[in-house]
Amino acid sequence: MSHTNYQAPDQNGFFGEHGGVYVAETLIPALQELAQAYQEAKQDPEFWAEFHRDLANYVGRPSPVYHAARLSEKLSGAQIWLKREDLNHTGAHKVNNTIGQALLAKRMGKKRVIAETGAGQHGVASATVAARFGMECHVYMGADDIQRQAPNVFRMKLLGANVVGVSSGSRTLKDAMNEAMREWVARVDDTFYIIGTAAGPAPYPEMVRDFQCVIGNEAKEQMQAAIGRQPDVAVACVGGGSNAIGLFYPYISETSVRLIGVEAGGHGVHTPDHAAPITSGAPIGVLHGFRSYLMQDENGQILGTHSVSAGLDYPGIGPEHSHLHDLKRVEYHAANDEAALQAFDLLCQYEGIIPALESSHALAWAVKHAPKMGKDQVILVNLSGRGDKDINTVAKLKNIEL
Repeated sequence: MSHTNYQAPDQNGFFGEHGGVYVAETLIPALQELAQAYQEAKQDPEFWAEFHRDLANYVGRPSPVYHAARLSEKLSGAQIWLKREDLNHTGAHKVNNTIGQALLAKRMGKKRVIAETGAGQHGVASATVAARFGMECHVYMGADDIQRQAPNVFRMKLLGANVVGVSSGSRTLKDAMNEAMREWVARVDDTFYIIGTAAGPAPYPEMVRDFQCVIGNEAKEQMQAAIGRQPDVAVACVGGGSNAIGLFYPYISETSVRLIGVEAGGHGVHTPDHAAPITSGAPIGVLHGFRSYLMQDENGQILGTHSVSAGLDYPGIGPEHSHLHDLKRVEYHAANDEAALQAFDLLCQYEGIIPALESSHALAWAVKHAPKMGKDQVILVNLSGRGDKDINTVAKLKNIEL
């Protein structure tokens, strides 16, 4: 299949052999209702007009592209440009999607929203839009993540959300998602589940992608205006993968642009402590309602994950990413904790920008590869979030007292 006429998912929510709907029967009617509501909203120009009005006046879009000239000079290779999603209201790309889903919830007459969160950015973005639209909000978060992301937990509470700690399993994002899905089953009539990444059962992966595409659509116009062409490489970090699919999707048919997704290499993909299903050659499995590459043992038990960034600490990957990997349209690599922290430091020191640890993984790829490229080449990095939320984690790793 040529990438110029790329179309996915199919009518059953499959991207190639990934995706679909693998949920308890009790959730099928809710997902059908959601799919129907989204198809109708998608055809409604007023829905998109309201979405874009909110992105402009509430979020502050478009987010600029920025030439990291000092960092580029330091690395003496390709020019590094940043898509500044860290400048959005709430500090990350997550709000693009939560506004879209909240507008859909409002359209469906749902008064109560639930969400899962790892790094807390999606939780904050969900709590933000719930306050904005006058909805009740409950956010599920792993107990370990509550510890390492304390500032975001406090922000959610300030915004009026109820933060529910999850102490089961690995006490991280995977378990928070399990609990949120259980809660949805119990309260399906009045509750809208705002999934934070391009994963979950159909129609979520497609829907989240459509809301996040604003990133890549803006970048294409901005890069054309800034350098008179598109970048040679566009790179983004991948956990579930919403910031990455938001950047990549508008570029799929631009075959001259290399697309690079960077997974969390943790302590190294040759160790058990990472969150890089594609790079480590994980088999296909089913988790959280969809089929995709998944870190699991020979009995199909989900393996534990590790990443210095709570937002990438997830054993699966969004189904569209798995499909784009199969098509060889996107290359997936991993950056380990150490490389991410080094990139984090470099951006702080050379550009005065504190990046999220998640985004630092994408930056790590650029730091490693820019020196091997020509000075006339351009790497666009999706700086998906700002790093205020991560200062406690970084301080701990550097043994600095706060």
